Amino acid sequence: MKILFIHADSIEYSITEKAVDAAEEIERESDSMEDALVAFISVEKDDISPDNAVEEIKKVASMLNTQNIMLYPYAHLSSELAPPQQAIAILKALEEALREEYTVKRSPFGWYKSFRISCKGHPLSELSRQIACTLPEDAREEVQSSWYIATPEGELIAAEKFDFTGYEELRAFYEYEAFGSRKADAEPAHVALMREHELVDYEEGSDYGNMRWYPKGYLIKRLLEEKVEEMCLGIGAMEVETPIMYDLNHPALNKYVKKFPARQYRIKADKGKEMFLRFAACFGQFLIAHDMVISYKHLPIRLFELARSFRKEQHGEVTGIKRLRAFTMPDMHTLCMDEAQAIEEFRRQFTLSIEWAHLIEIDGEIALRFVRDFFEKNREFAMELVKQWGKPVLVEMWDKRYFYFVMKFEINMNDSVGKTFALSTVQIDVENPQSFGIQYVDENNNRHYPYLLHTSVSGGIDRCVCALLEKEAIKMKRGEKGSFPFWLAPTQIRLIPISGEYIDDCMRIARDLSVRVDIDDRDMSVSKKIREAEKEWVPIIIVIGEREKEGVFTPRFRFKCEETEITREKLQQIVAEKMEGRPFRQLPLPVLLSRRPKFK
Repeated sequence: MKILFIHADSIEYSITEKAVDAAEEIERESDSMEDALVAFISVEKDDISPDNAVEEIKKVASMLNTQNIMLYPYAHLSSELAPPQQAIAILKALEEALREEYTVKRSPFGWYKSFRISCKGHPLSELSRQIACTLPEDAREEVQSSWYIATPEGELIAAEKFDFTGYEELRAFYEYEAFGSRKADAEPAHVALMREHELVDYEEGSDYGNMRWYPKGYLIKRLLEEKVEEMCLGIGAMEVETPIMYDLNHPALNKYVKKFPARQYRIKADKGKEMFLRFAACFGQFLIAHDMVISYKHLPIRLFELARSFRKEQHGEVTGIKRLRAFTMPDMHTLCMDEAQAIEEFRRQFTLSIEWAHLIEIDGEIALRFVRDFFEKNREFAMELVKQWGKPVLVEMWDKRYFYFVMKFEINMNDSVGKTFALSTVQIDVENPQSFGIQYVDENNNRHYPYLLHTSVSGGIDRCVCALLEKEAIKMKRGEKGSFPFWLAPTQIRLIPISGEYIDDCMRIARDLSVRVDIDDRDMSVSKKIREAEKEWVPIIIVIGEREKEGVFTPRFRFKCEETEITREKLQQIVAEKMEGRPFRQLPLPVLLSRRPKFK
């Protein structure tokens, strides 16, 4: 926002004609004020909140010892003007805030006006200001947090008094949450691993934090997406698809967007209409819910979407695939009749999130976060969740509600460089149904606002791949072998012929095995081929010679297996057990390694 201040003996204006179609309605065609601070104001497109402008105007009025303020919209101070709806909303909010202490008048927005002003002419009678009218990046800074550890035995202990012996990962998580910085100080280990395994890499032709996925990485990503989709649809979610861009000045979206002022990609549409790329699927799903006809008999209602989303994260926080500017978020929103139904759904989706963590073989740390009043009312429920998890969890308590939710949970993981990031999450929202006009009708035909759950059973898919790699990096640092969960391994079985004459036998065996099998037909020694397969974390390696072509194998397993010599049938049984309940996709690359290009 840009402001030109004039300390005036008098100002008077008269409306001449409309300047823009979106001009506000006028109550009077002329007005005047004596002994006034006149603020000529250009509201700019990045302006969200009037708070900083209010304080600056108060400061100048106090310095000039005046109680009269005239707010005068003036488009000629900036070339980056806000759209009319946004400008009018901010000017009205500015007027309302100042009126508590001052006599305030405001000339109408969107009209040409003739005006006459008499400047007092003293040294401070003409001033200018450029003011950042955004919201704090994180409103949590205004709210006090208290930290506790909840145990499966039902205890709630102040975090600073808890004995973390045997719970070093929980200690690291607590210290990061309470005292740490999200700025990337060092490159996490997954960045080198994602490149080494040819999964994903930076795309220099795009914006920072927008990645290119290679065939092996895309395979893992799609398998994760398919599984979380299956899990959400399995509990009755209805899948939808919504736009990736929205009108910045849509009345239902404007308030929500204001809470994330620095995180938006903005683009211009036809006639200068300002749009933003979604940073979650909330907008589209809320607008669908607003237009639905909902009875209490329909609840709970779950809407699900695999949402390609965009957040303009701070440059220093963007690193690898842990924190991105473009990512895939499986997003589910659940409408519930009341608090009791919301708690029951929360329990169901909490359980689903734990199943997901087991599925991708991540043993993270849980955080439960509450507004204190909600916790005291639902303490028994909270402790049931801790008992279900089976080990102590971090509890954050807020003295008041700072955002739309009264409770949330996440599964978090500590990475290789001492940072923590969240995966699964469930939140109970008590604000957005009112903001978006989402209602249901009860048995007496009365209308009510539902409770709303925000859920991502998996968390961001990109971040799940990050978690897999970070976990393995930590294992390797301890001297253990890195590996992929079997169902996610790009190559599940590698066949290594002892010579070229066995390549056809390998092809036949590969066709008989219903998993992703490839064949190392390159011109190098068997021992080197084995080392190469181990570097790729291939879970089953089989050398094929005269004996093996008859169907008796001596595999090298990367996972624990008691078998040393097995038949083809036994191998298929082991594979089937590993794949049970998990999706399958074909090998994403040529079967013969000699046919594969190098990605870098």
